[in-house]
Amino acid sequence: MGKLVLSIEHRSKGMALVILAALFWGISGTVSQYMFQHLHINTEWFTTVRLLLAGLLLLIIAYNKEGKHIFDIWKQKNDAIPLVIFGIFGMIGVQYTYLAAIKHGNAATATVLQYLGPGLVTMYYLIIAKRLPTLKELIAVFSALFGTFLLVTHGNIQTLTISKEAFLWGILSALGLAFYTIYPIKLLKKWGSFITIGWGMLIGGIVFSIIRAPWQFEGQWHIEANFAFLFVVVCGTVLSFYFYLDSLKYLSASETSLLACFEPLSATLTSVAFLGVAFGWIDWIGSLCILLTIVILSRE
Repeated sequence: MGKLVLSIEHRSKGMALVILAALFWGISGTVSQYMFQHLHINTEWFTTVRLLLAGLLLLIIAYNKEGKHIFDIWKQKNDAIPLVIFGIFGMIGVQYTYLAAIKHGNAATATVLQYLGPGLVTMYYLIIAKRLPTLKELIAVFSALFGTFLLVTHGNIQTLTISKEAFLWGILSALGLAFYTIYPIKLLKKWGSFITIGWGMLIGGIVFSIIRAPWQFEGQWHIEANFAFLFVVVCGTVLSFYFYLDSLKYLSASETSLLACFEPLSATLTSVAFLGVAFGWIDWIGSLCILLTIVILSRE
């Protein structure tokens, strides 16, 4: 009986952690939209500083856990080169494209479009395995494509309900998420998440500084901007990442993937409630179709 109670407590804790992580991720998208569209803060500057600060904070956490071992990854060429590639194409790819999609559209649509990533991952593994998709996989991919069609066109193929820029960056964000998911698997297994992601973010921030240096600020900055920026970096990046990883101690990966669907839900609800984003019933149906992809692919 005691083990059963402990198991329930552990599962409850895991569910609370992953839901909190997803809520932080989603709300940070809405906060980012506020900073871009109301405070006119430069997206490239924001990407650079977010990656640098979040990377440093994650490496500090890793140092407290591993000590000087966090630097050992640079002593092995077979790991150092893939880490640099991951930092440039994985981190910048997933972070900047998502923020650009928010800038040109809104947090709700950008977050939902990014969730096409798992469907792209499935198609990638089908191709390299050289096999035909199962019925479950076909339904998942069709659901993702149909949801995107509804979200972008509202059922009318001759019109776009979002800007071309928002749609393009949203699709690139999904591609970035797919690469971010697939490429660093060996690094994650060998070095752990905090070291891999921490260095990846720091590398991405350093490289992206070439495009926009952290001292080249553009926009309006006042007390609200301080709170908004800290929330995105601390809650929307570091704490959400930490909570999500910690939840894997108590839940399976498929369960955490399902519960992470709270991210687009929270981004949508907060965008509609606080920023007045228009989100009609067709948008909801399209979003649910895309999220259904996660539900289908997460089932054993």
